[in-house]
Amino acid sequence: MTIPGHARAILLLGLPLIGGHLAQFAIGLTDTVMLGWYGIAELAAVTLGASYFFVFFILGSGFALAVMPIAAAAAAEGDEQRIRRSTRMGMWLSMIYAMAAMPAMLWSEQILRMLGQDPEVAALAGQYLRIAGWGLFPALLVMVLKNYLAGLERTQAVFWITVTAAATNALANYMLIFGHWGAPELGIVGAACASIASQAVSLIAVVIYQRRALPHYNLFQRLWRVDPEILWQVFRMGVPIGLTTVAEVSLFSASAVLMGWLGKVPLAAHGIVITISSGTFMVQLGLSNVATIRAGNAYGRRDPFHMARGGKVVIALSQAFAVLTLAAFLIFPEPLMSLFMETDNPVRDQILVIGVPLLVVSALFQFVDGAQAIGLGLLRGVQDTRVPMMIAVLSYWGIGLPTSYMLGFVFGLEGIGVWLGLCAGLACAAAMLMWRFWRRALGQVEGRVAAQQP
Repeated sequence: MTIPGHARAILLLGLPLIGGHLAQFAIGLTDTVMLGWYGIAELAAVTLGASYFFVFFILGSGFALAVMPIAAAAAAEGDEQRIRRSTRMGMWLSMIYAMAAMPAMLWSEQILRMLGQDPEVAALAGQYLRIAGWGLFPALLVMVLKNYLAGLERTQAVFWITVTAAATNALANYMLIFGHWGAPELGIVGAACASIASQAVSLIAVVIYQRRALPHYNLFQRLWRVDPEILWQVFRMGVPIGLTTVAEVSLFSASAVLMGWLGKVPLAAHGIVITISSGTFMVQLGLSNVATIRAGNAYGRRDPFHMARGGKVVIALSQAFAVLTLAAFLIFPEPLMSLFMETDNPVRDQILVIGVPLLVVSALFQFVDGAQAIGLGLLRGVQDTRVPMMIAVLSYWGIGLPTSYMLGFVFGLEGIGVWLGLCAGLACAAAMLMWRFWRRALGQVEGRVAAQQP
């Protein structure tokens, strides 16, 4: 396949995945905006509760993400049985994990109090999580099935299922938080019920699509039968993927703690910049998923040439988008930040003074964040997850966080120093992950092909 051919294939797969990630991002944004309209205490509680839920969800989603490269490689080999087996065991592991995580949801109020949270906020967050926590079951099942579909290059279905969930969440939030259309006014409990509703709708939609579009896979036939070999493979790949993602998410949580030491206004500015950066990162995340699918497909075909060419194209597309993001952040910093503040906010000018330089640093951050995401995606495609996990933990927590502290507080750069430290950690991760893919993983595939030749 030519370079333009790779680019077309990547965009054909990637645009629906990017749209799906943006729709998923919109779900969290909708919860925040609507509860912000409802009350400050409820907004603080859902921010805390959603972050708490997200850590458990991300850790458990490692099993779902492991299904994608296995399915992509098996599809290239024409092995429908392996696709079916890996997806089933992904569902098994996700449900076992959800059952193990439920006590942390049911006793979340007590746990949050032990972590020093405000009692009123902890009580409201506990109300939210005692209901929303049950959403781990449908949410993780949906993740498995969406990654199964993505591995089969059915990315448009993934997009529409996620958009349906986002629309359901917005409508249910509006109805149940505020008591519209004859529904009771439930506040934060309504937001939890809306989350459950959107996850249930997603699960129903993805099951219906699978049964109608791909009935020959017989995905739910003899679902109760355990498959030890594939169960272990998905577990062995999924745990490092989950831990890698948690390490990155927790790095940004730790950066918020550091910014909080500088005061409420720096923390507010940091929160806005993180939100903007998270929105643009959805594009890089979609490209990372495509990197996994394309590398997994080439891995299944034992085709190192197309794996290398496809890798170069997806990296080029990632960096091209980073250039566009850099331009937007440098040209429109104040308008972008003003989207998240009212014009009469009394500390608006203070937030802009701190936030605009942070957004400029965040523009540079896009290059290394995109590169490390693509590196992880490529390595997952060749089913290499354990060493990348160690690279990520070392880079994020061994380099990124200490550098953030040193630059921010020892050298007195404050918020800019914290963000430069994040850039340093992600740059180290990007360099090591890319080296591992190009020097080791690709070389191993080439070696397998050479060994099979007469």
